[in-house]
Amino acid sequence: MQTLWLNKGEDRRLRAGHLWVFGNEVDSKKSPLSAFAPGEAVTVRDARGGSIGSAFVNPHSLICARLYSRSPETELDAGLLRQRLQAALELRSRLFDQPFYRLCHGEGDLLPGLVIDRFGDHLTLQLGTAGMEVRREAIAACLDELLHPTSLLWDNDLASRSLEGLSRENVLDGPVPRRLELPENGCTFTAPLLDGQKTGWFYDQRANRQEAARYANGADVLDIFCYAGGFGTTAAARGARSVTFLDASPQAVELAGANAARNAPHLTGDGIRTLCGDAFDLLRELHDSGRRFSLICLDPPAFIKRRKDAAQGLAAYRKINALALQLLSPGGVIASCSCSHHLPADELRHCLSLAAARQKTALRLLFAGGQGPDHPVHAAMPETAYLKCFIAQRAD
Repeated sequence: MQTLWLNKGEDRRLRAGHLWVFGNEVDSKKSPLSAFAPGEAVTVRDARGGSIGSAFVNPHSLICARLYSRSPETELDAGLLRQRLQAALELRSRLFDQPFYRLCHGEGDLLPGLVIDRFGDHLTLQLGTAGMEVRREAIAACLDELLHPTSLLWDNDLASRSLEGLSRENVLDGPVPRRLELPENGCTFTAPLLDGQKTGWFYDQRANRQEAARYANGADVLDIFCYAGGFGTTAAARGARSVTFLDASPQAVELAGANAARNAPHLTGDGIRTLCGDAFDLLRELHDSGRRFSLICLDPPAFIKRRKDAAQGLAAYRKINALALQLLSPGGVIASCSCSHHLPADELRHCLSLAAARQKTALRLLFAGGQGPDHPVHAAMPETAYLKCFIAQRAD
């Protein structure tokens, strides 16, 4: 294995546990990045020759190397891949009694750039790094040995793959279903795979959906950015009086309505409503028409995808939370979420407090949550703790 040399002093963060090496941290005289092939395994050493560990390299990426082992001269071969995937599987088997979960969560499972969602016998995979891309066949072989899946969807439509210089065309192995059923929190959902968002389902919100549903009995529920209705359907199944789903995707609101009807047969007629369009516009229209809700679930897309978009994204989070809170009845409960890792939890909480102040009311915080345990956070990498969820009650 070749050696990737670091500049003086650039080892501190890595020795503290972080896994990413940036291009400006590399001693380009001793180890020019152009000398490495994308995905190549290397030993990372500090300026004095001390070993940091083993990593795979991509000379074309801002994050030019990602550590996967603290031992030098260690290949990310089939044996190590199997060991890491076996450990990931054992953890999920302890957490869940059915095979529906995120099986691998990148750095949190010490496999940087590899995401796998399991839907029973089907697996959806995202390979976001060149290091994982060149090991695609070995990954597939390990999964076949461990799980014997009937189909694999290589979901390559990722912005990170463009940054890594990789193709974004999806690849199907086996009979990948267009839609499938999955159990969660006592409900059964139909989720889109081939034409859905991300990997088809957002397993990371499982615990937060369950928590929000504690306030659902007898409530009029609004599920904003509903996708396939995870929040609203769980609330409907827990005794909501009505549920309104809102999303810009016609497919999403169709699935959300069907999922709610399936899991909450007590809701008939106008008990289930769907609204398709821009959330900001629709929330204003609901407010102007006098509609109010006693449970609101707000789970927007990542408004801050890059650090340079922070100011614009923060403004969007403030606006959407203010619009949502205008629709919350006195004593009602709001679950407000953000999946932008560039938005700190305190900033999301501040968005809620600002919105409450403008309404001349107050919020009583009831719950602070994050991503589920099948999306483990790497303790040395705050970047991997991306999901925030605050549940609060209007206190007036």
